[in-house]
Amino acid sequence: MRLTKQTNYAVRMLMYCAANDGNLSRIPEIAKAYGVSELFLFKILQPLTKAGLIETVRGRNGGVRLGRSADKISLFDVVKVTEDSFAMAECFEDGAVECPLVDSCGLNSALRKALNAFFDVLTEYSIDDLVKARPQINFLLGLDDLAQRPRAALPA
Repeated sequence: MRLTKQTNYAVRMLMYCAANDGNLSRIPEIAKAYGVSELFLFKILQPLTKAGLIETVRGRNGGVRLGRSADKISLFDVVKVTEDSFAMAECFEDGAVECPLVDSCGLNSALRKALNAFFDVLTEYSIDDLVKARPQINFLLGLDDLAQRPRAALPA
């Protein structure tokens, strides 16, 4: 199984927001930190916002921030929002399957068990865990440089 770039960058965007410690983050800053296009991040933003993982603030001084605390956002929360399919084999897909063993196959059962174990592990890790695992994350993402710049006050 391979996760998509969308999931990869969704996790990174959430990590950036968590490392930014509640301050509003701007998509151009996140894109620059990771070397990815702003357009790609804006595309990812929509499902994250809809799921309540990210909150957007409009306006000249707007930006994005976590929709809930980083320790309450599991990796599974992100994966279930950003991945379209978890079909590990043809028998997981909806529709006609031509295998006569589809309802009683040992492979199907083993793959379902493996997928559930994968989900269980993702549930154990939060965005906060990932951020805390990198004590230098603010430096690596250039957030230390942003902290030096004067910022406009957040609207009340």
